[in-house]
Amino acid sequence: MNRKTAILFTIALLLIGGSASVLASLRARQKLGLPAVRTSAIPESTRLEVELPEDILDYNSKPLPVEQLALSYLPKDTSFGQRLYTAPDGRWILANVVLMGTDRTSLHKPEFCLEGQGWKINDHASKELSIPMERPCTYALPVMKLLASKVITDQGRQVPASGVYLYWFVARDELTAKHGQRMWWMARDLFRTGVLQRWAYVSYFAICSPGQEEATLERMKKLIVASKKFIRKTEHQMRGN
Repeated sequence: MNRKTAILFTIALLLIGGSASVLASLRARQKLGLPAVRTSAIPESTRLEVELPEDILDYNSKPLPVEQLALSYLPKDTSFGQRLYTAPDGRWILANVVLMGTDRTSLHKPEFCLEGQGWKINDHASKELSIPMERPCTYALPVMKLLASKVITDQGRQVPASGVYLYWFVARDELTAKHGQRMWWMARDLFRTGVLQRWAYVSYFAICSPGQEEATLERMKKLIVASKKFIRKTEHQMRGN
């Protein structure tokens, strides 16, 4: 090993050691932040139950159990909330919340959810939008809209269907529709304050016939506006940094 190689090797070891020291220091002083969604304790469990509202507009609703695959695959302190809202005309909207615990791998890129169930995402029709909210305060809710397509079985027939998927991420004092932004804020806050923000991934999903995507989107917006009371936020707490 020549002198130049030895110097580079030493620098690399110092960088690795320094990074390890910083990570160890962050873990030692890490505190888990409070959730921004309403939760209740589950007896004898490290998980919490995310409380989605039961009565919204003229919808009937029922809670849905979390799939065993999600319970087995995600970290043991990941919390969930899932409720199906059905309108008088029979159309439904599925609301789902995944709340991370001390393990940040609880949350993943949302596109994986749809693609894993066989939906093909239309990247050209998918975009970020904002929903005007009135409570718990007046603000614009940033939401990512994904439009997808799939052939489904309906009463024994194979028919084309469209899926409208809306999602965003929320933590105490922070709100974004971008997965990358959430990751950056989480790392920044942990480094600055030692607090691991407890992010929640909120999504709404509905299926419709091709050509009915915009009408379905409007129905979903109205439901979100009416159900937003389960988010614990006030106007002065929100920041878009």
